[in-house]
Amino acid sequence: MQVRTRHTPSFGVARLMLAPGEPVRVESGAMLATSYGMTVEARAQGGFLKSLARAALGGESFFVSTYTAPQQGGWVDVAPNLPGDLNLLELDGRVGWCVTKGCWLASASTVQLETQWGGFQNLFGGEGGFMTHVVGQGPVVVSCYGALDVVTLQPGEYVTIDTGHVVAYADTVQSRLRQMNQGVVQSLKSGEGLVFDFAGPGRVLTQTRNPRGLVTWLQANGLGARS
Repeated sequence: MQVRTRHTPSFGVARLMLAPGEPVRVESGAMLATSYGMTVEARAQGGFLKSLARAALGGESFFVSTYTAPQQGGWVDVAPNLPGDLNLLELDGRVGWCVTKGCWLASASTVQLETQWGGFQNLFGGEGGFMTHVVGQGPVVVSCYGALDVVTLQPGEYVTIDTGHVVAYADTVQSRLRQMNQGVVQSLKSGEGLVFDFAGPGRVLTQTRNPRGLVTWLQANGLGARS
């Protein structure tokens, strides 16, 4: 699979170029358009229980759509729900990545999606909570809200990032999830909640806008969902 992006960095679209008979996994609802003759199958990725965990813990859709190219090959255009940039991760089979809620967009069929990865046990409460682990070989397309920033950490270098601004981080990075301030009152005063402490070496992808901030703004202006 080859990936070509356009309309970045503000309104990114990724075109997934497929060889004859090649499949690709896409987040449910992310397809914008396809070449003629593409077949699609939506299924619970990894079975019912794993898909339920992916939806409940990873914040992704219960179903994953698999598009398969016809004999002459083809393409699939995918786009995220929120405006922003796209980033291509090329997995080499050795280093996986942790991707936060709503940021996984598509990946090659040779890439596996996991929500019960052992590395999540180091996080708050012993659960990944809102993470998906991608491992294997091939390209992975992730999206962000706003612009994309890449933080490259050297061995022993530390950084603290609000969870709402984290897109993904490599397995080589050590992570810890904690409260920014002690106590609910302090968290409300500072406007901060949970943060990640990261230690290098490795890369952390961040987004310049926080989706939670958008939800808060919509609700404050009477534009949120109504029962």
